[in-house]
Amino acid sequence: MDPVTTALAVFALMLAVLASGMWVFLALATAAAVSLFAFMGFPPDKIGAIASRIIVRSASSWELAAVPMFIWMGEIMFRTDISERLYKGLSPIVSKVPGGLLHTNVLGSALFAAVSGSSAATTATVGRITTSELSQRGYSQSLALGSLAGAGSLGLLIPPSIVLIIYGVLAEVSIAKLFIAGVVPGLMIAAFYAAYLAARCAITPSLAPKDTISKEDARLSAILGNLAPVFGLILVVLGSIYSGWATPSEAAAIGVFAALCFAAFSRQLSRSMLAESLVNALKTSCMVCAILMCAAFLSSAIGYMHIPHNIAVAIDALNLSPYVLIASLALFYILLGFFLDGISIIVMSLPITLPVVVAAGFDPIWYGIFLVIMIELGQMTPPVGFNLFVIQGFSGVPIHKVAVYAIPFFLLMCFAVLLMVIFPQIALWLPAFLAG
Repeated sequence: MDPVTTALAVFALMLAVLASGMWVFLALATAAAVSLFAFMGFPPDKIGAIASRIIVRSASSWELAAVPMFIWMGEIMFRTDISERLYKGLSPIVSKVPGGLLHTNVLGSALFAAVSGSSAATTATVGRITTSELSQRGYSQSLALGSLAGAGSLGLLIPPSIVLIIYGVLAEVSIAKLFIAGVVPGLMIAAFYAAYLAARCAITPSLAPKDTISKEDARLSAILGNLAPVFGLILVVLGSIYSGWATPSEAAAIGVFAALCFAAFSRQLSRSMLAESLVNALKTSCMVCAILMCAAFLSSAIGYMHIPHNIAVAIDALNLSPYVLIASLALFYILLGFFLDGISIIVMSLPITLPVVVAAGFDPIWYGIFLVIMIELGQMTPPVGFNLFVIQGFSGVPIHKVAVYAIPFFLLMCFAVLLMVIFPQIALWLPAFLAG
């Protein structure tokens, strides 16, 4: 069987197992074991030994310690008034700009993304505050929910990002460099969203009625006081990484400590709140780590079958230009985003696609940012768009309407990807600048 047919067979097997309703981590392990048995002829005892060795090695990876820490930090922040204070602090800043308080979705999501690392947490936390306020003030529902669906996905790109940590572990590249590389593309996408909102509302002022901000909220001291918790957490977490004082895993623990201190000083820390945040963080962390361990088994199985090398050779023989290759992968990932979540997309596709793009001359740091943006696009597409589900949950608007509202922001993100392909330094300039 030729390498492309083998890869397609393995991928079809994974989709079939997933379609059966099996949990993702079991589906990955099953696909790996069946592939080794069917294509390599390995006996069950040898497959079990390989799986045990790889899973134990993957579970003991120090870099993965950052994942549960960042998840717990997000859970703590989710249960405080930080999003409400963020809204109050941003409102006076954006009230004079065309689009008014609609920009709080974009700015609030960008700032909260820098302390949560999760797209769903960013969308839910910011959306629960801004959606009701914008609705009461008569803002356009389509722009309010569409901008939230787009901006909420920035939680995957703006550091610290759980997905970037997972990519860094699997691709064996510097997580700190990935974090730095995500800053400029994330801010660029946020700027595109803000510019679109301003242009739409300048053309049609009725989409965003004029707001009156109280003198008390507009005072500089009030603005700084409301924004201080978010900026403080950003400074503590990212500053400790970029200064070289802490690794990403250590910075995650520092972030949890800072979040607990904020909750305690603001008198929002209680035994029930702490227990609830721990339980939810534990559930999410177990899910993510189980997927990663079984994904490592699948990656090794694909390596045993020499699929990445053989596919790279086959694609090289086609003499595809780098741009055609990236365009094909972009379409591939958008299609995957219709059916799979971001973590599953990375762990299932990376062993096959990473050697190919590196052989084509692309930087693995750049490819990590490209891949995360592709996953962000999947957050806005039904039927498995997590941001759409989150927005439907707290707004009550049907998911198909939310998906339609998100289309302009989906297209803006596609435009950002195009710019990043044409000008790769958008992602690579800042890591190179800080490195030397």
